[in-house]
Amino acid sequence: MALRWGICATGKISTDFAACLCALPDSEHIITAAAASSLERAQDFSERFKVTKAYGSYSDLAKDENVDVVYVGSINTKHTEQIKMMLNGGKHVLCEKPMCLTVKEATEVTALATEKNLFLMEAVWSRFFPAYQMVKKCIADGEIGQVNHVQATFGINARTVKRLLSKDMGGGSIYDLGIYPIQLAQFIFDEAPSQVVAGGFLNQDGVDEMAAITLKYSERKIASLACSFLTNMPNEACISGSKGYIRIHMPFWCPTRITVKDKVYDFELPEVPFEFNFINSAGLTYEAQEVRRCILEKKTQSPVVPHSTTLGFAEIIRKLRNDLGYKLDED
Repeated sequence: MALRWGICATGKISTDFAACLCALPDSEHIITAAAASSLERAQDFSERFKVTKAYGSYSDLAKDENVDVVYVGSINTKHTEQIKMMLNGGKHVLCEKPMCLTVKEATEVTALATEKNLFLMEAVWSRFFPAYQMVKKCIADGEIGQVNHVQATFGINARTVKRLLSKDMGGGSIYDLGIYPIQLAQFIFDEAPSQVVAGGFLNQDGVDEMAAITLKYSERKIASLACSFLTNMPNEACISGSKGYIRIHMPFWCPTRITVKDKVYDFELPEVPFEFNFINSAGLTYEAQEVRRCILEKKTQSPVVPHSTTLGFAEIIRKLRNDLGYKLDED
């Protein structure tokens, strides 16, 4: 059975995701509708990907009976509103990270999905890469012993990108970049941190441009993380244990190579015949396949990124923002 997708917003990340859907078998995935802030944008997108329906209204997408699941790829401040709209329209939802800007919003949308008995997942695509699965396997097999430290950085020079630096658009280095090292630490330690600390800098709009993050866990485990719009960082990760360490090579959030002690593992990405906006976007196919698997199995949550994980991210980010002084009206 083909899963019928609707695309909500037609920007760069939605374009990459749609390209991946088009590279998957038509018998499994098909895009039946796309919506944008203007009909012209939706039509251009639909023409490129041979989509049947184009809407200049997101509410029209929510009403389309030929759509099973909606991918929400809009700006951060629109996520909660659009998730609710699609769920209320009877649609399953895959939403780009951060799924919500506050704990309150995350609680509301996950509760609504549960009430409607619909699938909802935050698009933490990193966790579906084969490299991440190999990292987990190596740790479970004891190859690096007792793991006590995770280190990761994600920094790019994005001083001129308005969306990332504006509070009105849900900007901030933690929301856009920091979520990746945070999710990695949570992926490895699989528990709520007992202490969350951040230091960094805000711009004139009160949005974080750079942050150094420490997450403390039980049994002397700790994560040392950093994110920045001001500087280019190594953008790698290291997971250290009593017998050695695992290096997740750049880009650690969508990797094709890891080194476990002295052994190198390489992973090929799926073939997608499109030019992408972002590095290694072919890996978006992995999360699309997870969505289909869960929906066919009538699951409302993925065990890889369940609602509890999304709520955990939101709580960590809330504490980090408080440390930095990044305030939102919703708080």
